[in-house]
Amino acid sequence: MAQYANPNQFGAPMGEEQYMEQEEEWEREGLLDPAWEKQQRKTFTAWVNSHLRKAGTQIENIEEDFRNGLKLMLLLEVISGETLPKPDRGKMRFHKIANVNKALDFIASKGVKLVSIGAEEIVDGNVKMTLGMIWTIILRFAIQDISVEEMTAKEGLLLWCQRKTAPYKNVNVQNFHLSWRDGLAFCALIHRHRPDLLDYSKLSKDNPLENLNLAFDIAEKYLDIPKMLDPEDLLNNEKPDERQIMTYVSCYYHAFQGAMQAEMAANRICKVLKVNQDNERLMEEYERLASDLLEWIRRTLPWLESRQSGNSLTAVQKKLEEYREYRRKHKPPRVEQKAKLETNFNTLQTKLRLSNRPAYMPTEGKLITDIQRAWNGLLSSEKTFEEWLLAELMRLERLEHLAKKFKHKADIHEAWTSGKEEMLSSQDYKNCKIFELKAMKKKHEAFESDLAAHQDRVEQIAAIAQELNALDYWDSAAVNTRCQKICDQWDRLGTLTQQRRQGMDEAEKVLERVDSLHLEFAKRAAPFNNWLDGTREDLVDMFIVHTLDEIQGLIDAHAQFKATLGEADKEFNAIISLIHDCENFAKQYNVPGATINPYTNLTGKDVQSKWNEVKTLVPQRDQTLQDELKKQQNNEALRRQFAEKSNQVGPWIERQMDAVAAIGMGMQGSLEEQLSRLREYEEAVYQFKPHLEELERINQQIQESFVFENRYTQYTMETLRVGWEQLVTSVNRTINEVENQILTRDSKGITQEQLNEFRASFNHFDKSRTGRLNPEEFKNCLISLGYSVGQDKQGEIDFQRILSIVDPNASGYVQFDCFLDFMTRESTDVDTAEQVIDSFRILAADKPYILPEELRRELPPDQAEYCIQRMQPYTGIDAVQGALDYMSFSTALYGESDL
Repeated sequence: MAQYANPNQFGAPMGEEQYMEQEEEWEREGLLDPAWEKQQRKTFTAWVNSHLRKAGTQIENIEEDFRNGLKLMLLLEVISGETLPKPDRGKMRFHKIANVNKALDFIASKGVKLVSIGAEEIVDGNVKMTLGMIWTIILRFAIQDISVEEMTAKEGLLLWCQRKTAPYKNVNVQNFHLSWRDGLAFCALIHRHRPDLLDYSKLSKDNPLENLNLAFDIAEKYLDIPKMLDPEDLLNNEKPDERQIMTYVSCYYHAFQGAMQAEMAANRICKVLKVNQDNERLMEEYERLASDLLEWIRRTLPWLESRQSGNSLTAVQKKLEEYREYRRKHKPPRVEQKAKLETNFNTLQTKLRLSNRPAYMPTEGKLITDIQRAWNGLLSSEKTFEEWLLAELMRLERLEHLAKKFKHKADIHEAWTSGKEEMLSSQDYKNCKIFELKAMKKKHEAFESDLAAHQDRVEQIAAIAQELNALDYWDSAAVNTRCQKICDQWDRLGTLTQQRRQGMDEAEKVLERVDSLHLEFAKRAAPFNNWLDGTREDLVDMFIVHTLDEIQGLIDAHAQFKATLGEADKEFNAIISLIHDCENFAKQYNVPGATINPYTNLTGKDVQSKWNEVKTLVPQRDQTLQDELKKQQNNEALRRQFAEKSNQVGPWIERQMDAVAAIGMGMQGSLEEQLSRLREYEEAVYQFKPHLEELERINQQIQESFVFENRYTQYTMETLRVGWEQLVTSVNRTINEVENQILTRDSKGITQEQLNEFRASFNHFDKSRTGRLNPEEFKNCLISLGYSVGQDKQGEIDFQRILSIVDPNASGYVQFDCFLDFMTRESTDVDTAEQVIDSFRILAADKPYILPEELRRELPPDQAEYCIQRMQPYTGIDAVQGALDYMSFSTALYGESDL
């Protein structure tokens, strides 16, 4: 059955003069033509009964049953939904006139001027006046409310019929009399709204009676529209009564209007539910990505925090390669995952604000701040891990160098001490001649000199062993054992040397003769030999340098050493000449045993051999130093190559960051132009990535060459990596912000000029260019946009209310997206919980609850099931089995209650 709403529901009431002009026009058409009177009686009686049966009654004779005014007042209450004054129950004429006057006064209160219709005529059963009054009621409560493109009720109803029947063949609605005689217009209206009730393609213009009967039967059976017209009357009358057809067609309008309202209500609910479902999917995606990223960070941190190297250079080099593999392959996808996570979160919050939903709060430990805190911890661990790896690499490299140096010096020392204990323990001086004793004593003095000269070597060995222990060398036990053995042996040699000297002093009284030539040889040959030993050791000594200056210092020192070789050559020749002199002297004076020098074990061959070895080692040392010079020159070239590239990449990244930040200020063209430029910057960033990869390759060569500092650039690979990641994140974040602004602009219907005005005002008061305003700056910004903020106490209360909206977390600052959301909400309209409740109420036919079958009938299957699963049971006193509470469900969608 059609429902008639408040007169103001579909438009303003028709003006009094306009209404009367229509009435006079219809009056001139011949109100009481005998044929029309009969048709109007039947039509108006059916129309009245279609409403009175709601109150459990009806009329039989239209001019008789309204005479006492009771059913007339009841009819007005039913169709208006309002309560009229209490009727008089008496049966006297004045009682009836009073009741009819109450009805006529109510009609007049609705803006209707009753022309020539009085209570006495109705009470007396005047057919003309009774039918005119009923027509007036129909016009006011059934037709006047019809509003199509601000036309009059009649024109609006006609236009509605024309639009609904336009696609149908053989239907041309031009009026409310002849256009309806063949019945096709009625069938077209039914088929347009309920195609399941008839097959229009089977109808023919040549069967008007069948068409009319079919339409009237279907309308009565399925649309609850009573038969108000007689098919034979429509066919037999040359011009059917316009009032009859308008009355009957208006019932079609109101019947289908309810379906349209239900469809609109269902569409609104579908829209709201789809937004909610999409938001829930975004929340689930955020939770999944956040959990996965946090779990990856949790698994990665122990590896980055581990400081176990096993004191092995190979193990540390392997760890360094694993770390490079991690930076190349494992971390980049996680950087993209973090950016996607932040983008999804911002998009979700923007959609929630635009759909008037409460902000999304992730589960505990998965806030953006929690993820950023974990990410910062990962970055800090990466930095300290790489620093530790490089420091450990340097430490182990030095350990290997020291260990080799210890072994080399220990080997030389042990070779020198070999047999010395046996020699010092011997008492051969007791059985020799005097000159042999003298020679033996001098020999011992030479040994003491040699022993003193070796003191520095022993101290160097001990110092190297001590440094190896301090640096936690892996084989410190063996080093300590060998060092202790050398020191113990050195102490014994000192003791034995002293004991032997004492024994020789006691025997010196017996032995007097000395060979001066042998003595001089021994004295000169011993230090020269010691110099030769030291020189040979220095020439084969290993070294480690890191700069050109250091290797140049070694080359310069070696050049100075080579400058002293001339003096050494003279000393060598002098020593060799002593041997020759001794041999000549012995031959000349036939001195037995003169060829054997009792003061030293050194021979000319020994000195000659060592001197030749020194002359051979000098050019070898030259070659070693030149090789190291080339290595350091190559390292210097790597430093310059890295510096040249990094000094290009670093400023480029900084310029791109500045450009993206400038676009983020939002004052460079429209949002689409900003987004286009940001896409260009995004493409430029990824096109530029090979330069960063080239730097990574150079940096790897530098690390493999053990180059640890570069004075030609302020940039390090770590700072460039961080800058690159920040640039990628900044581009993605700014793109996301601009896209959200476009989404806000399009969904709220605000113009580009408004957005520019909002952004210009915000930037004007954002003096520090931080992208946020403090409360005082925000208040000044509102005032500059024409927003009235009073200076009194009430104005401060209103401003604090606004501040709680744009800064719900009380951070003390207002971000631009919150400022934009507030300004767009101030200038646009959004769905509200009340609108959704009204839509559900229409689907529920004004009941305070809704049934599952009603939801399944009006909504798509998935959204109907979504509502049924989430709605709470209705617990009111008028609840029926299966009743659902749509009010609490609607308010929960907007965060106004708990679902």
